[in-house]
Amino acid sequence: MESGGSKRRVVVVGGGIAGSILARSIQFNADLTLIDPKEYLEIKWAQLRSKVEPSFAERAVVNYRDFFSNGRIITSTAINITENEVLTADGQHIGYDYLVIATGHSDNVPVSKTERLHYYDAENQKIQSARSILIVGGGPSGVELAGEISTDFPDKKVTLVHKGPRLLEYIGPKASDKGLSLLRSKKVDVKLQQSVDLKSASDGSQLYRTSTGESIKADCHFLCTRVPLSTAWLNETILKTNLDKDGRLKVDEYLRVKGRSNIFAIGDITDVPELKLGHAAIHHAYLVAKNLKLLMGGGKESKMSVYKPGPEVAMVSLGRKHAVAQFPFATLGGRIPGLIKSGDMFVGRTRKHLGLEP
Repeated sequence: MESGGSKRRVVVVGGGIAGSILARSIQFNADLTLIDPKEYLEIKWAQLRSKVEPSFAERAVVNYRDFFSNGRIITSTAINITENEVLTADGQHIGYDYLVIATGHSDNVPVSKTERLHYYDAENQKIQSARSILIVGGGPSGVELAGEISTDFPDKKVTLVHKGPRLLEYIGPKASDKGLSLLRSKKVDVKLQQSVDLKSASDGSQLYRTSTGESIKADCHFLCTRVPLSTAWLNETILKTNLDKDGRLKVDEYLRVKGRSNIFAIGDITDVPELKLGHAAIHHAYLVAKNLKLLMGGGKESKMSVYKPGPEVAMVSLGRKHAVAQFPFATLGGRIPGLIKSGDMFVGRTRKHLGLEP
C-alpha cells in the first residue's frame, strides 16, 4: 500500500494460466488491470481432448470474471510500453506502478467463450466426417492429437508427419521412443524426417505430397507445428534490449526483467532455463504474486523470494488411458503415466488454482 492508503496500480498483460493465476492471487491487494485480447482463460493442455470431446471444453474454457472479480479487464492487445504506461490497440493508456508481462504464445483465437466452444464443435465435426486424417508436426500437440483421435475413432486412418528425426524432441530420446511405440500400437502411421506441402491438396485431390515425393491421402489435415512467442511487439518498447535471440525476456532470480525494478515476466516468455510447461508457469505466477505483495506492502527487495526451477517432469497424453512421462529418475510409457494425466488432463487440478469447482 502507498502511505495514503491507496492501492498500487498493477497491470498484467496476458491472461494465460500464469497471468490468470497471478491476477486472481493479487486482485484484493492492488488496483489491478488485466489486458488480454480475449474474454477467457483456456487451459491449454486440454485443447486436444476438446477436439474429440467438445463438451470437455466447457470446463477448460473459463471466463475471466468467473475467478477475477476485483479489477478491470481490458479486452484488447498491448502494443507499447513506456516507463509508466501500457498502450493498447484500441487507444487506451493504462498507468502502472508494477507491470507483469505474461503474453505466452501468439494464438489466433476468438474473443468470446461461446465462439471458442463453437470452434471445438467444428473441429469435432471435421474429425467425425473424415475417414483419413493427416497431422503435421510431431511435437506434444501433434502426438497428443494423434493419440486422442486414434483412441476415440480407431477406425479412422491417422497419419502423422514430422520433419525431425524423432517425436517430442523437446524431451529425451527414451520418451520419444515410447511415444512412437504407443502411437504405432494404435495404428497411427508415423513418418519422420519428412515435411508436407499443404498446398499440394488445394486442387481438391485430397493427396498431400511430402518432401520425399510420397503421397498421403487424407480427407482433412491438422497443422500442429510450434506457435511463436507473443513477444515481437516488445521490440518497439522500452524492453527491446531485454529480449534474447529467441525472443524471450531476460529475467533475474526474482523473475523481474533484468535492469527493471518494477517489471516482471512470467510463463513461457522468460529465459529461465527450464522446460516451458504449465506447472512451471503456475509456479512463476505464485512467486511473483508473493513478491508483489511484499513490495506493495513496503517490504524490502532483499526479502523477495527467489525462483528456483523444479525437477523437470514432462507428460504427454496419448488418448484417455495412455501417456508418456519423463521424470528425473525414469521414463515411463503406457497406463501408469496415463493414470496420472490422461483421464482429466489436469483440468480439475488447474481449476482449483482458480478457486473453481474441479
